[in-house]
Amino acid sequence: MTDTLPNASRLAISLGVAVAAAIGVAVAPLSAGEAGLSLEAHRLASVLAAVVVLWVSEALPLPVTALAGVAACVVAGVAPARDVFRPFAQPLIFLFIGSFMLAEAIRVHGLDRRLAYAVLAQRWVGEHPRRIMAAVTIVCGVTSAVISNTATTAMMFAIVTGILAAIEQAHHGRGRTPLNPRFATGMLLVVAFASSIGGLATPIGTPPNLIGLSFIEKQLEIDISFFSWCLLGVPLTIALLSVVVLVAVSLFPAGVTRLEGVSAYVRQERAALGSWTVGQKSAAAAFALTVSLWVAPGILALLVGKEHPLCQTLSTRIPEGVAALLGAVALFLLPGGKGTRTLSWEQAAKIDWGVILLYGGGMALGELSFSTGLADGLGRSITGLIPEGGGVTLIAAAALVAAITSEFTSNTASANMVVPVGLALAAAVGADPLAAGLAATFAASLGFMMPVSTPCNAIVYGSGRVPLRDMVRAGMILDVAGAICVTVGMLAVGRLWTP
Repeated sequence: MTDTLPNASRLAISLGVAVAAAIGVAVAPLSAGEAGLSLEAHRLASVLAAVVVLWVSEALPLPVTALAGVAACVVAGVAPARDVFRPFAQPLIFLFIGSFMLAEAIRVHGLDRRLAYAVLAQRWVGEHPRRIMAAVTIVCGVTSAVISNTATTAMMFAIVTGILAAIEQAHHGRGRTPLNPRFATGMLLVVAFASSIGGLATPIGTPPNLIGLSFIEKQLEIDISFFSWCLLGVPLTIALLSVVVLVAVSLFPAGVTRLEGVSAYVRQERAALGSWTVGQKSAAAAFALTVSLWVAPGILALLVGKEHPLCQTLSTRIPEGVAALLGAVALFLLPGGKGTRTLSWEQAAKIDWGVILLYGGGMALGELSFSTGLADGLGRSITGLIPEGGGVTLIAAAALVAAITSEFTSNTASANMVVPVGLALAAAVGADPLAAGLAATFAASLGFMMPVSTPCNAIVYGSGRVPLRDMVRAGMILDVAGAICVTVGMLAVGRLWTP
C-alpha cells in the first residue's frame, strides 16, 4: 500500500473539486431575486457536484464518498449535524439490516443452491437448451428478489459453470454435433442480467428500491408497502425476464436440440445436498415469518379493508423494518444444528455495511437538496426542456437517464442522483411525481452493457467466456427494452394503481 493516491484517483478528485467550484460560481448569480437559490443551496450544489464526480469515477469507495459528502455539508454550513445525519436513523435503514441478515442465513445454509437445483431438476426443463436458459433465468430472478443480486450471481455462476462443463464433456469426441460456444456466453449473460432484474420484484431485492421508496415517502408522503410494491414490481420483473430469455435464445443459440449431461449433473449435485438440515429449516422459518409480516397488511386490506383496526395495528406496530428485525432476531434464537444457532454474530457482521452507509449518505444529500430548495431550483431551471403536458416524456426521460447513469456508476449511486431530480422535475411541470420517481427507481437497476455497470456483469465477464461486444450488444437491447417496459408500467401507475 502506497502513501499516495494513484494518478487516476488524483485526477478524479481534482476534477471533482474543479466541477464543484465551477458549479458554485455558475449558480451564484441565481441567489438574487425571487427565483434565486439560498446560500445553503449554493454550498450544497458544490458538495453534490464533487460527490457525483467521485461516484462516477470511483476514485474513492462509494460509501466513503457518501460519508465525505455528508461531513462536508456540516462543515460548509448547509445544515446542522443533527439534520444532516437524521436519514441514517430512518426505518428503512433497519429494513436493510434485517433483510441482509436473512439473506446471509439463506446463503450460509445453502437454501439458494437447493432452490436452484430444484428448479433445474424439473421434468419440463430436461435437456432442452431454451428451457434450460429459461430455468436459469427463473432461478436467478426468484433468488435475487430476496437476497443480494451479487450473491445470486456468484452462486449461479458456479452452478452454470458446472452445467456447461458437463455439457461440453458429454459432447466432446463422440461424433455428435458440436455445441455452439456462444451458448456458454448466453448462459453466463443470462445469470448476470436476470440477477439484476430479479431485484426489482421486491423492495428488498436491491438497494435502489429502498432509496426510491424513501425519497417518495419523504417528499410525496406516500407510503408504499411491501405488498403494494410487489403488485407493481413482480409483473415488471416477469416482463423483463421474458425479454432476457428472448434475447439470449436469439443471439446465443446452442446449435443442438439436446444438451446431454445436464440431467445427470443436476441429479448428482442435488443428491449431494442431502436432506434438509436443521439450519436450513430454521432459516426458512425465519424468512417465512418475515415475509408473512410483510404481506399480511396488504392481504388483510384486500379482505377486510384498509381501515380495519387489525390492518391499522399491523401497519403501525409492525412496519417492514420491524418485521425484518424480528426475522433477523429469530435467526439468533432458532437452532442451526450441532449446538449452534442459525446465524452467529460473526456471520451476521459480514453483511454489506458499505451499502447501508452509502444509502444513508445518499439519502442525506437527497433530503438536503429538497430542504435547501436546490432540487426545486434545478427543476424550475430546466422545465423549458419538457414539452407542455409532457408527463410521458418526463417519465421516459427519467427512466432513460437512470439507465444510462447506471452504466457508468453503481445502481445505488444512480438512484441517489436521479430520483430526487425526477421528483423535482415532475413537480415543476405538473406531471405525476410518483410515476417519475418510480421510473427512475426501477431504471437505476438497468445497467447491462458494460462489465463495470454492475458487480453481476463483472463476475461473468471475469470468466473470460463473455466477449465485451456480446455484453454490449445484448445489454443495449435490454437497456432499451427495460426503459420502455418501465415507462409503460409507470404510465399505468397513475391510472390503475393506488399505493
